[in-house]
Amino acid sequence: MKDTKKNEREEYLYHNTKLLLEKYRDVVWSIEASVAQVNTNFEIEFECRIDEFLDMCYAAGADLTGTNLEEQMRTVERNRKMLKIIEKSLDIIHRRHKFGELYYQIIYLTYMSPEPFENVNAVIEELCDLGFAMSAKTYFRKKKAAVTCLSTVLWGFATGECLDIMAEILGD
Repeated sequence: MKDTKKNEREEYLYHNTKLLLEKYRDVVWSIEASVAQVNTNFEIEFECRIDEFLDMCYAAGADLTGTNLEEQMRTVERNRKMLKIIEKSLDIIHRRHKFGELYYQIIYLTYMSPEPFENVNAVIEELCDLGFAMSAKTYFRKKKAAVTCLSTVLWGFATGECLDIMAEILGD
């Protein structure tokens, strides 16, 4: 019974991590678009950039609490923090896990590279060029392992294999 609950939790966390990774490029694009839109609106309306406007507001002691600007900036900041958590977690795996380089490359190429690859075979070909030759079957197996490891780091579900990684995160 205990193993069943553990497996259900692992599957749930894996699913959430995979979903988060699948949305990664969209979130990056959304942040860039939001910042560009806010900057453009400010330049048109106030004839200055948003960072200049905020500096002037803070220097003047203006309170932006409850304004649309505050809400937009909070949303952008929350999304940036989410991306930073993902990136930092992946970096720790990259540096510390025994399969760190492979897991990093699989996750980066599959979910995070600025331009998505055309298909799985293109990802596998790039991995091969990086020294990680593998079949499609091996790629899918290793991808699941990489996402599971990232899931462990992101959601704090520690297995024996990732305890060192978790200790480093908790130490930061």
